[in-house]
Amino acid sequence: MESCRKVTALVLAGKRAGVLDPLAARAGVAQKAVVPINGVPMIERVVRQVAACDAVDAIRIVAHERDEIAALPTIAALAQKNRLTIVEGRHNLVDSVVGAVDGAAFPVMITTADNCLVTPDGYAEFIAGCLAAGAEGAAGLARKEDVQAADPQGQQRFYKFRDGGYSNCNLYWLGNTKAVSAAEIWREGGQFVKFPRRIIKAFGLLNLLRFWLGNGTKEKLFAQISRRFGLRLVPVVLSDGHFAIDVDNETTYAVTEKILKQREGDGATAPLRAAR
Repeated sequence: MESCRKVTALVLAGKRAGVLDPLAARAGVAQKAVVPINGVPMIERVVRQVAACDAVDAIRIVAHERDEIAALPTIAALAQKNRLTIVEGRHNLVDSVVGAVDGAAFPVMITTADNCLVTPDGYAEFIAGCLAAGAEGAAGLARKEDVQAADPQGQQRFYKFRDGGYSNCNLYWLGNTKAVSAAEIWREGGQFVKFPRRIIKAFGLLNLLRFWLGNGTKEKLFAQISRRFGLRLVPVVLSDGHFAIDVDNETTYAVTEKILKQREGDGATAPLRAAR
């Protein structure tokens, strides 16, 4: 059955060359991915949740500082089971993704090392949505009202469509090798709300105007993008606004840790579902 299909998970844990993230500097580590949040390094927390998702088979991590990540207990244990591999990050995001999926079993789900609030059920929901839509490429979105209900400070920027505002969940889908061409969307980074010229480059000026005017649906925008790339690209709307809150800075770190403490208690790790 299609709904039982296993996927490869790709966790992006790279860093900018020559730049020490402020959160990493405060924590005394070499990269943001290993900054502890509620007592657990971010990348270890995310990998635990990914590995606990029944729809995920192999896991690949893209990293520039491999040793610091490889030494974490969960990472080391999954690597020893031959379920996880760490791939060297390239000089930009697109080349890192292209290199990381080389030889991988498709479809591939992409998440990030700072997606600390996405649960195994959240990953399963995204995967099921992609499979049900027959997507070659997809992006996970959350409704503005759901994100603000999760925490009003967790996310401040939203994509505006006719049917409301949506936020990116940093969850992406590559359904086959052809879909790797869609990774060009991230050639200069994926934060389109902050950098509109990236939309022009990836999608065209007309789509940018429609995007900012909010005079189309998200489905129509993705259909237009699909025609541009020659792929079936779809939006997958997730049920939990927490999934759109990632750790970008001190504010979102504080929000995320507050939510994790509510879920787990102070510094607890037991409630995290164990990796298979």
